Amino acid sequence: MPDYTITLDVAKEWATSWRTNPPTDLAKGHLIPGGALTELLATEGVVDVRAYMGVDETGTQKLMFVGVDSDGKDLIDANHLIYDTTQPCPKCCDPSSPLYNP
Repeated sequence: MPDYTITLDVAKEWATSWRTNPPTDLAKGHLIPGGALTELLATEGVVDVRAYMGVDETGTQKLMFVGVDSDGKDLIDANHLIYDTTQPCPKCCDPSSPLYNP
Protein backbone atom coordinates (compact mmCIF):
# COMPACT_ATOMS: atom_id res chain seq x y z
CA MET A 1 0.00 0.00 0.00
CA PRO A 2 1.40 3.47 -0.87
CA ASP A 3 2.48 5.80 1.90
CA TYR A 4 0.53 9.02 1.41
CA THR A 5 1.93 10.81 4.47
CA ILE A 6 4.57 13.42 5.21
CA THR A 7 6.09 14.47 8.52
CA LEU A 8 4.98 17.49 10.51
CA ASP A 9 8.44 19.05 10.00
CA VAL A 10 8.14 18.73 6.21
CA ALA A 11 4.58 20.10 6.27
CA LYS A 12 5.71 23.10 8.33
CA GLU A 13 8.57 23.78 5.89
CA TRP A 14 6.22 23.64 2.88
CA ALA A 15 3.59 25.85 4.56
CA THR A 16 6.25 28.39 5.56
CA SER A 17 7.62 28.38 2.02
CA TRP A 18 4.11 29.06 0.63
CA ARG A 19 3.56 31.96 3.02
CA THR A 20 6.99 33.60 2.76
CA ASN A 21 7.63 33.06 -0.93
CA PRO A 22 4.31 32.27 -2.63
CA PRO A 23 4.52 30.97 -6.18
CA THR A 24 3.73 33.46 -8.92
CA ASP A 25 2.60 30.78 -11.36
CA LEU A 26 -0.25 29.22 -9.38
CA ALA A 27 -1.39 25.68 -10.05
CA LYS A 28 -4.76 25.36 -11.79
CA GLY A 29 -5.68 22.39 -9.63
CA HIS A 30 -4.31 19.28 -7.94
CA LEU A 31 -4.85 15.59 -8.57
CA ILE A 32 -5.52 13.94 -5.19
CA PRO A 33 -5.14 10.16 -4.88
CA GLY A 34 -8.41 8.62 -3.78
CA GLY A 35 -6.55 6.18 -1.56
CA ALA A 36 -5.13 9.05 0.49
CA LEU A 37 -8.58 10.54 1.12
CA THR A 38 -10.10 7.14 1.88
CA GLU A 39 -7.34 6.38 4.37
CA LEU A 40 -7.59 9.80 6.01
CA LEU A 41 -11.38 9.70 6.33
CA ALA A 42 -11.21 6.17 7.81
CA THR A 43 -9.00 7.37 10.68
CA GLU A 44 -10.70 7.35 14.08
CA GLY A 45 -12.09 10.74 15.10
CA VAL A 46 -11.86 12.30 11.63
CA VAL A 47 -15.13 13.89 10.51
CA ASP A 48 -13.77 16.42 8.00
CA VAL A 49 -10.59 17.18 6.08
CA ARG A 50 -8.68 20.47 5.96
CA ALA A 51 -6.20 21.33 3.19
CA TYR A 52 -3.15 23.53 3.66
CA MET A 53 -1.13 24.97 0.81
CA GLY A 54 2.60 24.49 0.54
CA VAL A 55 5.59 24.58 -1.75
CA ASP A 56 8.17 21.80 -1.55
CA GLU A 57 11.95 22.14 -1.89
CA THR A 58 11.74 21.83 -5.70
CA GLY A 59 9.19 24.66 -5.97
CA THR A 60 6.29 22.29 -6.64
CA GLN A 61 2.96 23.49 -5.22
CA LYS A 62 1.38 21.06 -2.78
CA LEU A 63 -1.86 20.52 -0.91
CA MET A 64 -1.44 18.93 2.50
CA PHE A 65 -4.43 17.24 4.14
CA VAL A 66 -5.17 16.73 7.82
CA GLY A 67 -8.11 15.16 9.57
CA VAL A 68 -10.43 17.45 11.51
CA ASP A 69 -12.44 16.43 14.57
CA SER A 70 -16.05 17.28 15.40
CA ASP A 71 -14.88 20.47 17.18
CA GLY A 72 -13.14 21.72 14.02
CA LYS A 73 -9.64 21.04 15.39
CA ASP A 74 -6.81 19.63 13.27
CA LEU A 75 -5.85 16.11 14.28
CA ILE A 76 -2.06 15.88 14.03
CA ASP A 77 -0.36 13.34 16.29
CA ALA A 78 1.03 9.82 16.21
CA ASN A 79 -2.39 8.43 15.19
CA HIS A 80 -3.43 11.27 12.87
CA LEU A 81 -1.01 11.98 10.06
CA ILE A 82 -0.52 14.64 7.41
CA TYR A 83 -1.28 13.47 3.88
CA ASP A 84 0.25 14.59 0.61
CA THR A 85 0.80 12.93 -2.71
CA THR A 86 -0.99 15.56 -4.74
CA GLN A 87 0.10 16.30 -8.27
CA PRO A 88 -0.37 19.90 -9.41
CA CYS A 89 -1.91 20.91 -12.68
CA PRO A 90 -0.64 21.83 -15.30
CA LYS A 91 1.71 18.81 -15.06
CA CYS A 92 -1.17 16.49 -14.25
CA CYS A 93 -4.28 17.95 -15.90
CA ASP A 94 -7.35 17.05 -17.86
CA PRO A 95 -7.19 19.63 -20.68
CA SER A 96 -10.71 18.62 -21.78
CA SER A 97 -12.17 19.70 -18.43
CA PRO A 98 -14.33 22.84 -18.53
CA LEU A 99 -12.46 23.98 -15.41
CA TYR A 100 -9.07 23.72 -17.12
CA ASN A 101 -9.92 26.53 -19.57
CA PRO A 102 -13.11 28.12 -18.22
